[in-house]
Amino acid sequence: MEPIIILVAFAGGLAASFLRLPPLTGFLVAGFALNFMGYELNDNIQFIADLGVTLLLFTIGLKLDVRSLLKIEIWGGATLHMLLTTAAITLLFIALKSLGLAALLNDMQWSSFVLIGFALSFSSTVFVVKMLEERSESQSIYGRIAIGVLVMQDIFAVIFLSASTGKLPSIWAILLLGLIPLAPILRRLLDRLGHGEMQVLFGFLLAMVVGYALFEALGVKGDLGALVVGMLLSTHRAAPGLAKSLFNIKELFLVAFFLSIGLMADPSWEHLAWAVGLQLLLPLQILLFMLLLPRFRLRLRTSFLTSLGLGNYSEFSLILASLAVAAGWLAIDWLVIIALAVSLSFVFSAIANAYSERLYQYFVAKRPDLPLEKLRPQDRPLDLGDAQAIVFGMGRIGRGAYHRLNDTYKLRVLGVDNNPLRIEHLHKVADMCLAEGDASDSDFWDKLVNTDQIQLIVLAMPYHQGNVFALKQLKHRRFKGKIAAIVQYEEEVEMLRSLGANAIFYVYDGAGQALADSAMHELLSMPNAAASI
Repeated sequence: MEPIIILVAFAGGLAASFLRLPPLTGFLVAGFALNFMGYELNDNIQFIADLGVTLLLFTIGLKLDVRSLLKIEIWGGATLHMLLTTAAITLLFIALKSLGLAALLNDMQWSSFVLIGFALSFSSTVFVVKMLEERSESQSIYGRIAIGVLVMQDIFAVIFLSASTGKLPSIWAILLLGLIPLAPILRRLLDRLGHGEMQVLFGFLLAMVVGYALFEALGVKGDLGALVVGMLLSTHRAAPGLAKSLFNIKELFLVAFFLSIGLMADPSWEHLAWAVGLQLLLPLQILLFMLLLPRFRLRLRTSFLTSLGLGNYSEFSLILASLAVAAGWLAIDWLVIIALAVSLSFVFSAIANAYSERLYQYFVAKRPDLPLEKLRPQDRPLDLGDAQAIVFGMGRIGRGAYHRLNDTYKLRVLGVDNNPLRIEHLHKVADMCLAEGDASDSDFWDKLVNTDQIQLIVLAMPYHQGNVFALKQLKHRRFKGKIAAIVQYEEEVEMLRSLGANAIFYVYDGAGQALADSAMHELLSMPNAAASI
């Protein structure tokens, strides 16, 4: 990759950060800027981008509960939305052609309109998951629903590609079922590798070889293979650690993906006008999700954030457009138009989701929600009972804080986490009072019942922005108790203190102090040790 490409990508990401937008917005703009400067998409950038997408899908699989795909709001919502979006766009294009309002449509058949509508009914897996990870909300209720819908869309994409190309999977693809009994062996091997470079290399092996290469060789979409292999390991205790080990590498490779989107289009003004016009269909896509999801007993905020997150076009649209152009079903102009439309949808979606909470409060919050008895359990108000302290984030630090407060200081503690798998696991292995909840959800704080007796709140969530949001909510609600929070970086301390945190625990300093305390406890317990010190 040429130095100028790295420089422009960094400048784009830096500019977006200064504007308080996701860095991926800057990478997209950087791709357009490089295109304007005369650079084209080359094999090196495409290869790195493909690596990033494959690793992303593998890490999604590591965090995905396959049972969630069987929920009606996932498969039902994804299926109905795809059918309705395809039909609505098809009818709109037919109307435009009939009225003679779009010259580009004059020589096209209704089947081409169906194809375009189908392509634009997909949302971007890469963009949405990246956005959720940046906001630390991939395990929130709406984040899990959005990812489930995206996985269902990926399955629909595989079925369509197989049917449209006439290339059915190899008869030997049945052997892929052998990965199920192989999964325990892979889990045991993961246990033996520790947390160093061998774990990272094993992740690459699983994603790129066992997942992508093996599935491609047997006539099945390789990206889907990476997702499936990740899902086979999702219940293993080391899966989160493996996903974390691959995180920074995946993030770096995905920069190339967002650059490639901007580099692949060579537009005219007419192409750009059409691409901008297609952005006007995004509110339709969002509205259809908003109308469908509450039908599955989801509250308005969950439905709104899911809908807004999915309000973009997918990279699959480009694959489908390339296939259609090669088969003579669409003119090459549509490949350029759709490439531009996908790129612009990422920019607009990133900006809209950066202000999702404000948009929710402005447009949706005042509407009546479903009656409490009709909501799904995870969306109902949370009764704190007789709890005196709440620990948000039940990872290792949160669990340690819970046990210390409960066992040593005899407080009645409630542990809250937004990951249902973690809650389920802790219920099995420990006698703890736990609840599923998302502290980055403004409605979560409104749903709390019996809050007056809470004396202490511990913010042990692993992502800084989640703790910041929780502190803002507590400050807004004039919480009278004490607040303790963790930070991973020293520069985060002042922000938390200014928002009202009474005690701030710097993870690495605290770990060193705890280690020294443990060492001295052991030393002083030795015979004659005290006299010699």
